[in-house]
Amino acid sequence: MHAWSPLRHGIFRAMWIASVASNIGTWMHTVAASWLMTTLAPSPLLIALVQTATALPVFLVALPAGAAADLVDRRRLLLFTQTWMLAVAAVLGVLTLRGTIGPWWLLGLTFALGLGSAMNGPGWMATVPELVPRPELATAVALNSVGFNIARAVGPALGGLVMAATNAGVVFILNAISFLGVMLVLWKWRPNAAARTEHHTNFVDAMRGGMRYVRSAPVYHSVLIRSGMFGFAASALWGLLPVVASVQLQSTSMGYGILLGCLGAGSVIAASILAPLRSRHSADRIVAVGVVLFAAAMALLAVSRVFAVAAVATLAGGMAWLTVMSTFNVCAQTAPPVALRARALAVYLLVFQGGMAIGSGTWGAVADHFGAGAAMLVAAVLTIAGLSTIKALPLPSPMAVAHPDAVPVG
Repeated sequence: MHAWSPLRHGIFRAMWIASVASNIGTWMHTVAASWLMTTLAPSPLLIALVQTATALPVFLVALPAGAAADLVDRRRLLLFTQTWMLAVAAVLGVLTLRGTIGPWWLLGLTFALGLGSAMNGPGWMATVPELVPRPELATAVALNSVGFNIARAVGPALGGLVMAATNAGVVFILNAISFLGVMLVLWKWRPNAAARTEHHTNFVDAMRGGMRYVRSAPVYHSVLIRSGMFGFAASALWGLLPVVASVQLQSTSMGYGILLGCLGAGSVIAASILAPLRSRHSADRIVAVGVVLFAAAMALLAVSRVFAVAAVATLAGGMAWLTVMSTFNVCAQTAPPVALRARALAVYLLVFQGGMAIGSGTWGAVADHFGAGAAMLVAAVLTIAGLSTIKALPLPSPMAVAHPDAVPVG
């Protein structure tokens, strides 16, 4: 098995290509929305609220979204959420092009777009095991991470170019168009009957069932606790990289884009070498190597004053990030039973995103008082300290997990 083998499966290949295009549109949109707010209301609070409006829906609807993805036809739910996001992005684009957009309209529509994304997340993750054979799931998850990192590297730069040539409204319209590819693939996809979700419980009982599984499954506790801890510490790199680029390295926005590109390139390199390693090493060993490499990358960024050295550090960081997160993701996707998969993944997303959100604020506050370099060094030490949980909270081997239908609900 090689790194790109899941792309041999037509439905996964189509989903992957469509999702990369859609994620590029999303990153273009994110840059445009933040920049537009600086022209509508140059208030640091309102500019910061753009990111809040994007992230807050995850905390509000992740659990209901997971229950919905397990109760209803998942394909139809995903078609609905993609249509919702297309419509919101289109409205935002039209209002911007007409010159009638205001700061609160921008925040409200950004929040609405975030709601669609939060509703889409658990169902989207839960579909991946249905698209490829089980032995190729880990590789497929790694490829999805590669696609996301490609979009993260390309989207902001492309969004900046389009805005420079036109305006933010055009970027919003392009983001709306980017959802069409995903919708087309979903429309043509026909899930196996065996993978259909349950229909014989009500919404409240479904949420309770999901939480009951999470509480009673020690194997899932390991994934949740360790991914949350890693997300909290590792968020320092993502949150402080712009500060390192502009202040510490005295670079420009182009330099920041290059560093983001190195992160994306690192993820591609990691994906190409992880597939054969997974068959020979445990999930814990792979995560441990990734964690050490990520901590080393943060420490190198913390002390570097040379751009080339920082580029090497971010390349290594991208490799480490994909190594760790793809392993956590595949454990999270294979451990729960099929009937509860989306609900369990909703909790996983909530814990990880919560760790990232809290961590970003924490490291930002530390950087305000002691500098970005000091904050990154502390985060690197904390990242390494997380390895102390390996014995107490071992990760399941994806191939050793019982078939999802056989995992007890509790």
